[in-house]
Amino acid sequence: MRTVVARPPATLLLLAAAGLAAAALAGCGKGGSEQLSGGGPGRQLAPVAAQGAVSVATRNTTRLGGADVATDAAAVARAVYPGLTVATRPLVAVLVNERDWLPALAASVLASAPTGAPILFSEGDKLPAVTRQTLEAMHPLGAPALGGAQVIRIGTAAAVPDGYLTRSVPVESPTASAADIQQLAQTLGAGAPHAVIVLPADGAPALLMPAAGLAAVSGAPLLFVTPTRLPAATASVLGTLHKPSIYVIDATAVGARTLTALGKLGSVKTITSGAPAPGGEAAAENAIEIARYTNGNFGWGVKEPGHGLVFANASRPLDGPASALLSSTGDYGPLLLLQSATQVPLKLAGYLSDIQPAYDSPQFPPVRGAYNRGWLIGNEEAISAITQAELDSVLEIRPQVHTSEEPSVSQVE
Repeated sequence: MRTVVARPPATLLLLAAAGLAAAALAGCGKGGSEQLSGGGPGRQLAPVAAQGAVSVATRNTTRLGGADVATDAAAVARAVYPGLTVATRPLVAVLVNERDWLPALAASVLASAPTGAPILFSEGDKLPAVTRQTLEAMHPLGAPALGGAQVIRIGTAAAVPDGYLTRSVPVESPTASAADIQQLAQTLGAGAPHAVIVLPADGAPALLMPAAGLAAVSGAPLLFVTPTRLPAATASVLGTLHKPSIYVIDATAVGARTLTALGKLGSVKTITSGAPAPGGEAAAENAIEIARYTNGNFGWGVKEPGHGLVFANASRPLDGPASALLSSTGDYGPLLLLQSATQVPLKLAGYLSDIQPAYDSPQFPPVRGAYNRGWLIGNEEAISAITQAELDSVLEIRPQVHTSEEPSVSQVE
């Protein structure tokens, strides 16, 4: 007997639940002071953006963020670190210039353990209001290894809230910045990594986005190369790690010559080739490959129900690092990509169908089942309300339907 999970029509959005969730996370910032647990003194909390930390919630999905990456990153940070107790304040926050795509991507490794840093964004040397409010609300504790620094600024001189201590990382080049960030991660207690993730510096951003979550969950730093050479900064890091495992994303763009050079510095394994997918679903398929990939203890290996999943639009590459923290805390989810706000790619629909939870009541009731949970990043320009409802349905645990026929992969329309 084979099993096929029954699939219902798309559900309506549960706006009432959204309001309650938003109130729980955002309402405390609308005025007045909040008493910290443990009887400590109350303090004024910074207001949350109009969208709130949670904007819309359904049974199996939660939407975070808004119209831009600063808001998206702030919402993720506030969801993970509401700042109401010492345990819900980060050690340090990372502030990255939104104009520096590759350094922002490389910074994702700082969201990994033990640092668990939220990634926030500046607009050049200007600090958006939502970023300032989030820093004030989280009130980072300060990293002793960095002399008590509460904010790591990468490629920006944006002013942080008064009294906050900072550590700055200049952006001279993407490859040099990635090496500096790797050294910073070690200073913060990560230790020397046994694995690194190598990306083409000129690769398509949509193909590189999922590397942010993979770095965050694994602690493997992101390093950059070109098809014609191995940059000195990247070679130097690899040389000090004594033959690490080197995982390559978008191997076609990395190039055969560079892959050969990498092979002299460690064991090279290809996660994705970057080859075009039929139907224009390259970004979606590439993200699925990364989500499925595993090699020993490295990689997501998400091939069955019971996982967190993060969904973003491939046209908003900075949402990769903005959401990296969701890959290293809570539900620990890989990043999956939509290429349109209004349509779930067929490849993604098939993948979600493969890992949709099911139960066989009464022998195996739903309360003992595995559950999937989705985090959606951005407003309806990124992922529409109807698409959220469709994703909610395909993530829902369902009764098993027994049939003698071969299972077919149903698609989300």
